[in-house]
Amino acid sequence: QVQLVESGGGLVQAGGSLRLSCIASGRTFSNYAAGWFRQASGKEREFVAAITRTGGGTDYADSVKGRFTIIRDNAVNTMYLQMNSLKPEDTAVYYCATTNRVYSLRGDEYDYWGQGTQVTVSS
Repeated sequence: QVQLVESGGGLVQAGGSLRLSCIASGRTFSNYAAGWFRQASGKEREFVAAITRTGGGTDYADSVKGRFTIIRDNAVNTMYLQMNSLKPEDTAVYYCATTNRVYSLRGDEYDYWGQGTQVTVSS
């Protein structure tokens, strides 16, 4: 089993930046591809970004391309989401997750999830 804990959320003004962290424990983090998802109030969970086991491959939702960067440091079992040029529509609870697949954009293909961290972007 993999335990995931997100941190780094908070309140930021539009145009600002935040960096989310996801620390993994339990099984070897580098054995899993990983991703970030988000869920805004009253909306369905949506894919944000994904990264392969080694970090050599990444993918992003169109809504965040060019503004968000997903990276991972397997030496410290941590994944990050650098979020720049934040917009009010980025307001959501952000979740990190891991999958046994090469990587995936589908939440139902992820096996382990963190508890989430709230990101609020004010206009």
